[in-house]
This record gives sequence, C-alpha cells and structure tokens, in this order.
Amino acid sequence: MARLVLQSTLLCLLRVTLGTQDSDSFLPREPHNCPHKCVCAADLLDCAGLGLREVPVTLPAAAADLDLSHNGLQRLPPGWLAPLSRLRALHLNHNELEALGRGVFTNASAGLRLLDLSSNALRALGRHDLDGLGALETLFLFNNHLAHLDERAFHHLGTLSRLYLGCNELSSFSFNHLHGLGAAHLRILDLSSNHIERTPVPDLAALPAFLKNGLYLHNNPLPCDCRLYHLLRRWHQRGLSAVSDFARQYTCQAFKVPASRVRFFAHSRVFENCSVALAQDLERPEEQLHVQVGRSLRLHCNTSAPALRVAWVSPQHELLVAPGSRNGSIAVLADGSLAIRSVQPWHEGVFVCLATGPRLPHNQTHEYNVSVAFPHPEPNAFNTGFTTLLGCAVGLTLVLLYLFAPPCPGCRRCYLRTCRCCHRCRRWPQTPSPLRELSAQSSVLSTTPPDAPSRKASVHKHVVFLEPGRRGFNGRVQLAVAEDFDLYNPSGLRLKAGSESTSSTASEGLVMT
Repeated sequence: MARLVLQSTLLCLLRVTLGTQDSDSFLPREPHNCPHKCVCAADLLDCAGLGLREVPVTLPAAAADLDLSHNGLQRLPPGWLAPLSRLRALHLNHNELEALGRGVFTNASAGLRLLDLSSNALRALGRHDLDGLGALETLFLFNNHLAHLDERAFHHLGTLSRLYLGCNELSSFSFNHLHGLGAAHLRILDLSSNHIERTPVPDLAALPAFLKNGLYLHNNPLPCDCRLYHLLRRWHQRGLSAVSDFARQYTCQAFKVPASRVRFFAHSRVFENCSVALAQDLERPEEQLHVQVGRSLRLHCNTSAPALRVAWVSPQHELLVAPGSRNGSIAVLADGSLAIRSVQPWHEGVFVCLATGPRLPHNQTHEYNVSVAFPHPEPNAFNTGFTTLLGCAVGLTLVLLYLFAPPCPGCRRCYLRTCRCCHRCRRWPQTPSPLRELSAQSSVLSTTPPDAPSRKASVHKHVVFLEPGRRGFNGRVQLAVAEDFDLYNPSGLRLKAGSESTSSTASEGLVMT
C-alpha cells in the first residue's frame, strides 16, 4: 500500500513538471539582443525618440533597418556597425553629432544603401569620415552646420546617386571634381540654402546634362555675373527642373550687401548690358540626330584629347560600359564609340558620353540628342497620276457644259414644252432675277442723249459700283457714284434719294436728265 502511494505521488510530480515546461514554451520571449525599450520586429530595429545619449551596446544581427533618430547621440564609436551584416538603411537624423571621425563606418555592411545624417550639428567632413560606405546610394546631410568639405570627402562613394547638402554654411563647392565624387552615377546634388558666393561658370557648364537637371543652387548669394546669368537662363529655357521649379528663388547679390539681392529671372534690367557672346562658348551644343526605326546608329565620343576611359549614359539613365546595355540593344565598342544595330523608339533621347584620362584637363562630356521616327511610305505613282487625269477630265467636261449647254430656265419662255436651249431664243424673261438686275445697274451709264453724237462717249462715262459691306434699307443694295463724275455737266446726273434716307446714295435707281 505504501508503495502505491509513493508511485502515485511521483506520477503527480512528473505531470506537474511537464505541464510547467509546456506552459513556458507558449510564453512570449524577448528578441535576442534587442536593446532595452527598443522595438524589434523581424529585420527592423526602432530606437527612435528614447533620449539615448550613446549607441546601445548590443544590437541584433538580423537588423536590416536601424532607426536611432530623435535622440541625443553626440558621438559614434568606431566599429559599432560590425554586428549588423545585413544593414541596408541607417537613420541617425535629429541628434547632436558634431563630428564623425575616422573609422566610424569602417565595418558597415556591404549592402548599406541609405544613410541619414540630417539635422545634426556637423561642422566639417574629413577625408576618411565616410570610409566603408562604398555601396551607398543616398546620403542626407542637409540642415547641419557644414562649413568645410575636404577635397576628397566623397572619393569612396563610387555608387552615390543622391547627395543632399542643403541648409548648411558652405561658401564654396568644387564642381570640377565634386570633392572626389564620380559624376557617372550622381543624379541629384542639392546645394540650396547655403552661402555659396564663388561659382566657376566653366565647371558648371562642363557638367553632364543629367546632373545639370538635378543641380539645385537656389537660395544662395550668387554673384550677378553675366556669364552665370546667361548659363542659368539657358538652363531655364531648356526646362531643367532644378532651375525651372525654383526660378523665383534664384537670386544674385549686386553689391556686398545682403539687401542688394535681386532675382535672376525677374529683374532682367540688371543684365541689360550683358553680351550674349560671353556665354556662347560655355556649353557645347548637343548634336541633333534624326534616325528612322530599324536603321543603324553609331555615336563617337569627341574629346579634345585621347581618353583613357569612356562611359555612356542612356536616355533611361543606364550607365553603359563595355560590352553594352543589359538588353543587348546597345553596344560600347573598344574605341569608346556607341553602336546601335537596329534603332527602336525607346532609343530616343539624350545620350551622354563621359571621358576621363590623364591627357584631358578635366572630365569631358559630349551629348547627342537622338530623335527616332518611323519611315514614311513611298507614294504610289499610279494612283497619283490616275487622280490627276481624272481631275483634268472632270474639269474639261464642266468647261464644255458651261460653254455649249447653258442652263434651260432662261429658254422656257420660248419653248414651253421643251427644255432644249436654242440660239433662236433671244428673249429674256420679263421678270429679271435680282442678280441680273444688279448686273444691269452696274453697267456703264452715259448722260449724253442718243441724238447728240457730237460728244464723245468716253468723256461722259460714269462708273457706278457697288460698295461692299454697305446695304440700304429694306434689304436693297445701295449704289454709289464714283468720284470721277462729269465735270462738263455735273447737273446732268441726279440721284433719286429713298424715302427713308436723304443722305445716302441712290437706293431706288438713277434718273437721267
């Protein structure tokens, strides 16, 4: 009996233990290495707005999107991104960072595409501050206190396409080499709302067309320079969005006084004395090419000296290097030229050639504006000739009918039962039509009686004409006597005025005296 009691007690204890283990398996567990008060969901790590003064020590390796914005971070420790091998986006905006330092992003993920450092207190960017960000595509640096950029600050960002430097304190920017940044991938360069006063116009004009379309320079104290004015005006006329969208915010400083700012495109009087010839050689005009669908096309990158490397940018903003485009329709040959075997409608647009080399004074570009049209079908010579012959035959028939077959209604007085016209029918209808009445009234009149042949008829002819656009009363057309009336007998011609107007010309007819 005691053995049974002991066995039942052991079974109860075992069941309780197993039940406790099963219940623990259903309890929610904290994510592995998730920082305190942060939110970890799948590959997202959200630590925004927690008042953090330092970066959390432990970070989950699965995080692909890290948000540390709206905190009080003042520094970033070197190598702190080493555990985040899957990181694609890093948000550090709205903190108190004053400097970055060397090695801060050295161990960043090779897949990091977006870095947001906006709305901090950064004052300068050193040469190695952005090392380790070779795959970066978008960099936000606006709304800081940046006043200095190292000449090679962006030299490791070979794939960067969007750089936002607006709302800072920059007084200059190197447009020649873009502070080490390659122009092949760059599409947006925002330098608005800075303190830029010196702008080398030739370097601006040498930029490729796709970068000019994304170069924002508004809200800067630019100089009122004639060459700069003509360059920006040409960009505005070409419809470049960076200029046309912010045309009212492009200002220049006439004097060294902030109150002397004038708008480039609103106060043209300031630039009345500027010669257009100063800006003619700034930009090389793009070559206009017209090609039909299905034809072949070859473009050469014409540079002032042999280029070491040549790349092309298609109208779809695809970077083209040897062997060619992804779909195989465009080929880049060994000499740097671009070849299209069969032109299609999607090849229409601006092709830009980018050339670099030690013999070139600076990176050069060349632009081709390609227009694609469908071939026009050749006209059918037989159809055209037949149509012309038919038109001539119809016209000749109508002329013959008009000459030898006058209309029948005028002869119905002669032959009541037949509609044939005859030359013996000389009598006109008793009641003339209004058109013939007007024709009779507009004939040549003479004031000389028939029995006075001593006067020459040519001296006493008076032309009565119809005044266009003037109508009399009751719908009748008024007649007017020409100014060359008879000087020998002015009283021989008297107009019978209508009962409704005594000042108008003859409305009823002419009375001969």
